[in-house]
Amino acid sequence: MKRLHVHVSVEDLDRSTEFYATLFGAQPTVVKDDYAKWQLEDPKVNFAISTHGGRVGVDHLGIQVEEGAELAVLADRLKAAGETTFDQEAATCCYARSDKSWVSDPSGLRWETFHTFGEATTYGEDAVPAMATATPAAACCGAKPKAEASPACC
Repeated sequence: MKRLHVHVSVEDLDRSTEFYATLFGAQPTVVKDDYAKWQLEDPKVNFAISTHGGRVGVDHLGIQVEEGAELAVLADRLKAAGETTFDQEAATCCYARSDKSWVSDPSGLRWETFHTFGEATTYGEDAVPAMATATPAAACCGAKPKAEASPACC
């Protein structure tokens, strides 16, 4: 089973959390000082907000899978479409441990396909190379090479 993932960078986490809790009719399933996430069944989405990112707005989209084999299938589809992917194993991102495959669509929008297999105590320090990023600003889960990545990066 797959779930759509949307990550939005916000200026005011408390105000945005209240807004989205009202919109979704549900409190977030994860709340941190710099991050909130809703794992919704209706609509089936992993919706996250954070104060991390280069600019306010949609940071990236993604597809969350329940099993590692599903991630391999999605990564193969991206490669078959002729796109360059960036794969990560056991990445710490957004207070979670995940295997991932990143890509930018033809318009430059970043997509993350991932399988989460555990929690993390920190937001993370992930980095995605420029070929898999849509924006030049430091955004969640990296928009700069690891050596230049922000220590507070997803």
